[in-house]
Amino acid sequence: MKTIYHLLTIILAFLVSNCVQPPNYPAIPAIEYVGMNQQAIEQGNANTLPDTLEITFSFTDGDGDLGFGPGDSTVDIFLTDSREGFTDIKKLPMIPDQGIGNGISGEITVRLPNRLPLCCTYADNSTPCLPHPTIKTDTMSYTIQIKDRAGNMSNKIQTEVITILCN
Repeated sequence: MKTIYHLLTIILAFLVSNCVQPPNYPAIPAIEYVGMNQQAIEQGNANTLPDTLEITFSFTDGDGDLGFGPGDSTVDIFLTDSREGFTDIKKLPMIPDQGIGNGISGEITVRLPNRLPLCCTYADNSTPCLPHPTIKTDTMSYTIQIKDRAGNMSNKIQTEVITILCN
């Protein structure tokens, strides 16, 4: 009876260890667009209420080296504005390992308040971020890419069109 118990315990342990495998992601980070909390936002100025655009994307990284630690000055998220190619740079906090293995995955939400660069720009070279007498909206999108601590760049993703209300 003890032999059967030990044999069943070994078989159960073997089955559990085979069912729980660490993720097997490539070392180069990969991202996928998930969505935004809104498609239109007022540009920020003294007369508008504060608002925030939230862009969410998922990620995987096989060696788990996303985010920065103390004293690290690497850049992690690049958001490139489709209008003029301006790149807004954001940092990620250190992302902890997820159990055994080094592969990590999850979602990242970038929050952009309605101020620069989320303001209207005008083809007639009027002052950006201020109301315009005839132009009521501006449109743009972001191309997003991330970089891990080893310097590996992810694929690029693009948001939907964002409408900026110029007031």
